[in-house]
Amino acid sequence: MSFLTLEKVSKSFGTNTVVKEFNLGVRKGEFVSFLGPSGCGKTTVLRMVAGFETPTAGAITIDGQDVTRLPANKRRIGMVFQAYALFPNMNVYDNVAFGLKISGMDKSAIDRRVKDMLDMIALGHLADRYPYQMSGGQQQRVALARALAPQPQVLLLDEPLSALDAKIRVSLREDIRNIQRELGITTVFVTHDQEEALSISDRVIVMNKGRADQIGTPAEIYNRPKTRFVAEFVGTLNMFEARVTDASTNRLSLAGRDIAVPSTNGAALTNGETITLALRPEALFMQEQQAGDIALEGRVQHFGFHGSIIRAKVAVNDQTICVDMFNQANFTMPNVGENIRLYFSPADALVLAA
Repeated sequence: MSFLTLEKVSKSFGTNTVVKEFNLGVRKGEFVSFLGPSGCGKTTVLRMVAGFETPTAGAITIDGQDVTRLPANKRRIGMVFQAYALFPNMNVYDNVAFGLKISGMDKSAIDRRVKDMLDMIALGHLADRYPYQMSGGQQQRVALARALAPQPQVLLLDEPLSALDAKIRVSLREDIRNIQRELGITTVFVTHDQEEALSISDRVIVMNKGRADQIGTPAEIYNRPKTRFVAEFVGTLNMFEARVTDASTNRLSLAGRDIAVPSTNGAALTNGETITLALRPEALFMQEQQAGDIALEGRVQHFGFHGSIIRAKVAVNDQTICVDMFNQANFTMPNVGENIRLYFSPADALVLAA
């Protein structure tokens, strides 16, 4: 059963509709991420859940209560922003205690709660410091503790890591996920970074022009994208034109090869039509893996060594395709200009809908 529900939610600013009949159910304790480019509507959805924007149409419920027009301060929502938004004139202790004081909690209870929160983020030793005396990662941890201190029903995070450097970003996202699991709090995370969304989410909502193009687990989003937009936005893809030769058996003609794909990914095929077939770089190999693999003839354009991964660019017919392979100690890299064969399983080929 859904704990947070959005039903046919739309939002317009004048004549510009930025969210269009959006539907989503989030289970209690689930961690979901909204992923998409700037302007796709993901932050607007988050702000409507928070109560900072009112939907033009539709309804939002939390734990069975309709909160569509309930003021933000009545929703028991914890919010973490990209820019930390800490009070510069307050030390760490007072920043975390702020919401508790507003709620009228007694001082001894506040002391216990603040101590618990600072222990949780491992910053109890910095309770007397002010925001300007702390790093960006430390400030964001304090912002997280402040949001969680009043024990909200739902935690909302609006691109909380985008202002941090790469190493701190990875560390903090793991901390956020661990804390979320420990507390079991329902969490909505907004990001434009696909790695962030895929690495920490139970489910990912890929937004495109105000709609959810696909909702699924990280593995479903990456391995079985439903639309061309999702496939192109999440990860790297090699895309080929293929002609349908027998729609009843999913047989296609690809680069002069006759193949049959086990699944059309929900797309209806028509004999003679040209479709888009996609392959992830890691689905291509330089050695045949199993009987039935399809071979493509190509010429090496580039080989790059990246430690555990070897990345190659290979010209196949009139297009360049990317290949990712795990490094092996006995692997001999071909020379640039050398002719090679690449193999893939038909089961790894994705038929993309419009």
